[in-house]
Amino acid sequence: MFILPDLPYDYNALEPYIDETTMRLHHNKHHQGYVDKLNTALDDDEELLNMPIEKLLANLDRIPDGNRQAVINNGGGHANHSFFWQIMHPAKANSGDIAKPSGILIDAIDETFGNFETFKNKFNEKALGVFGSGWAFLIKNKEGKLQLKKHSFQNSPLMRSCTPILGIDVWEHAYYLKYQNRRSDYIENWWNVVNWEKVSQIFAKTS
Repeated sequence: MFILPDLPYDYNALEPYIDETTMRLHHNKHHQGYVDKLNTALDDDEELLNMPIEKLLANLDRIPDGNRQAVINNGGGHANHSFFWQIMHPAKANSGDIAKPSGILIDAIDETFGNFETFKNKFNEKALGVFGSGWAFLIKNKEGKLQLKKHSFQNSPLMRSCTPILGIDVWEHAYYLKYQNRRSDYIENWWNVVNWEKVSQIFAKTS
């Protein structure tokens, strides 16, 4: 059975960029809802209920047709959010410039996009370009290359045998209480809480 993971920080830890009320609703209501509905969709299959979410989403052909869309929606929501919580951390007070990755990750970003600022701008464009609800991801594709992708709803890169390296939730529930319709402000401020150490660890495991 799938369970809601704990946050790796307090609900107010991402302030002032992401507020405590949003984090509580996002984690306890929205993410919990995906977990509950995923368990319901698989409640008659013990093997699938005990499968790691990454493996489940990579093997959707094993899901009966009648439950497959529910698993895509809710399994994707569970996987995407579990990943999202991990790649953020509290911003350092008065840290000045937004932190940047280092090591083999920045080398790969520079090789793919030219430099970090170009990467950041293109990532922002992807996030702003999501029509309605969805996500923007930096992924490592099946060819082992970095690539930017936008995904509608809770579709996960794992469904396409790709590894998410960085991702931002641009569903309205992720930002509307604080930013209302100002998605661009939310995206720009979100960079202050990106946990580049964790993102670099994820990338290193795929290299």
